[in-house]
Amino acid sequence: MKKQYLHHLNEIMANQWNDPALSDYGEKQGYTYGELAEKMLRMHTLFRQLGIKKGDKIALCGRNCANWAVAYLSIASYGAVVVSILQDFQPADIQNLIRHSDSKMLFVGPYVWRELQNEPLSELIAAISLSDFSTLRSAEGIEMPSDEALEKAFQEEHPHGIHPENICFSADQDALAIINYTSGSTGSPKGVMLNGRALSNNVEIAIDILPVPEDCKRLVSILPLAHAFGQLADFLYPVCSGCHITFLTKTPTPAILLKALQEVKPYILTMVPLVIEKIYKAKISLQISKGIVRHLWHVPGIGDIVKKKVKTALTTSFGGNIRYFLLGGAALNAEVEDCLMDIHFPLSIGYGMTECAPLISGSNPKYFKARTCGAIVSNMECRIDNPNEEGVGEVLVKGENCMLGYYKNEEATKAAFTEDGWMRTGDLGFLDKKNFIHLKGRNKTMILGASGQNIYPEEIEDKLNNLEGVSESIVVEREGKLIGLVFPDEQTTKKLTLEEVENMMKENLQKLNKLIPGYSRVSDIEIKEEPFEKTPKKSIKRFLYK
Repeated sequence: MKKQYLHHLNEIMANQWNDPALSDYGEKQGYTYGELAEKMLRMHTLFRQLGIKKGDKIALCGRNCANWAVAYLSIASYGAVVVSILQDFQPADIQNLIRHSDSKMLFVGPYVWRELQNEPLSELIAAISLSDFSTLRSAEGIEMPSDEALEKAFQEEHPHGIHPENICFSADQDALAIINYTSGSTGSPKGVMLNGRALSNNVEIAIDILPVPEDCKRLVSILPLAHAFGQLADFLYPVCSGCHITFLTKTPTPAILLKALQEVKPYILTMVPLVIEKIYKAKISLQISKGIVRHLWHVPGIGDIVKKKVKTALTTSFGGNIRYFLLGGAALNAEVEDCLMDIHFPLSIGYGMTECAPLISGSNPKYFKARTCGAIVSNMECRIDNPNEEGVGEVLVKGENCMLGYYKNEEATKAAFTEDGWMRTGDLGFLDKKNFIHLKGRNKTMILGASGQNIYPEEIEDKLNNLEGVSESIVVEREGKLIGLVFPDEQTTKKLTLEEVENMMKENLQKLNKLIPGYSRVSDIEIKEEPFEKTPKKSIKRFLYK
């Protein structure tokens, strides 16, 4: 690691004091880098007035917004510990995690507070609104300082005012910096503990792999900020690179997202595969599957012209300035990946987990290899545990990105590491000669075939999702047989009767089994009436389906 991320931020603030830093989409007001610095220092004054000390935990729970980012940076630069909680958790789970984390303060969004305001939160000194940083509640016996008192204290702390050359945010790199909860009430809470070194190393890697172009330092933040992927890609890395981040404060519908991209014209777009797969099915596949286009696609010379037009149309729909198209969080459908590679779209697929803050592997689009998740990043090591004859085994990692453990959960922490200190990812894969990682699936989802073959449901689902009328699917094992659970594509099937949809799936079953090895043959396809339940990063909650 070359430099801690707060030192990157100091330099950006000094050089881009009056440049826009954080904005909420559709709102006129936001923060310049100078205003961000002042707001962070004013927040430090509040913390001192309330007796908050370095190392104290402060919870952060709410929808994406500029004030979420301000709260995060204020807590981190003060030397306190950010407790990052997904706002999608149930209110009882959020309350449980606030208590479990020993948080002394809570920054909370209005959506979450509506559900929490009548709950006992006696362990907190104060709950602060992410809408305007007003006090929502304070503990009995705690008198919140008035605006006048805070202003007086701030002036005493900074008698000569706030100037770019005097900004010097810092934090202990080896101290606990964040507790990121990956689950709510499923078993014992798992709060991933990361130090400042892990966060800084991730920012350094991102800056190195995806350098920000000077002529277009803008992006739209889409992914949940409370999730490690969104926290790095849509917030810490760009803010430490001097970008202007526009936050989508509501769940982005395709219409809202595309409108925002047209207005902001970002240099980078970070997504989970599910979003681009839906865009591909709705727009691109319909165009390139037409007879003449499908034929011309592979004709030398003419095919290049067709592919260039497809790339131009996709780039334009995303604002026209996309230099990096970054995907992570789940596997990308092979057909979609092949199309993006064919048109030379700047695709890069990374691999990581919350426990690594999150990066394990990634590559610049120039060096990205199809069917991989990029190369193992700097300051991280990877080895394959107990590989089979194909070289596939559990992915183990070690290095600066790895977590300190799970907060107050020694049993889970011990299970996460081998005796010689390697962290278990729970993923199956192999490394090629250039240290690029190829993932096959999750250790927990792998199915052992009747003759001892390893069957990876994700590989079957990848092919099943490409068939007509299939929106999404998972493959499960029942009594020794593989069953495909399918939620139909509403656009394709909305005018069909149930019997016609069932016949379509019977045809799909035959097509599918011709595409996969005999030992992984699917016995039946079962139609689901509702979309599969998903995690905040849009992965299907497989454990709910059997």
